[in-house]
Amino acid sequence: MKVVLQRVSQASVDAVNELGDLDPTFDLQQIGPGFLLLVGVTDEDGDDEIAWLAHKILRLRVFEDEQGKMNRSIQDIGGEILSVSQFTLFADVRKGNRPSFVGAGKPEHADIMWIKFNEALRSGGVAVREGRFGAHMRVGLVNDGPVTIVIDTADRH
Repeated sequence: MKVVLQRVSQASVDAVNELGDLDPTFDLQQIGPGFLLLVGVTDEDGDDEIAWLAHKILRLRVFEDEQGKMNRSIQDIGGEILSVSQFTLFADVRKGNRPSFVGAGKPEHADIMWIKFNEALRSGGVAVREGRFGAHMRVGLVNDGPVTIVIDTADRH
């Protein structure tokens, strides 16, 4: 799994239909201070990757303490998470100019892993809002810092 984590003061996501109009079947999801997570899944990802990644994110100390040092976790500040599935994190651009996405997980597997990942985050006591898997979405955010971190479970060993 791969996550692009952005510390935000606010973030939102909505879904649009094929005409580019707002999808009335999807309610705007928004959060205040916390993390926007762009989440990519491979077919090799499973429960071990989910557990490691959720643990890392919940305890990552990137929020400022009283001395202005990044010393507090999302749990410490009572922050929220907006999780957006994004297969394009596994784009391969080594050949040509059109990205290949063969490294991204098959939708059936990726959807299940993303849902399990979001539940693992919730089990840490953090409110998690979600985009819509497989939808065309519009993501808005105010990056706080800016703080942007890429976490890849392939790099954990």
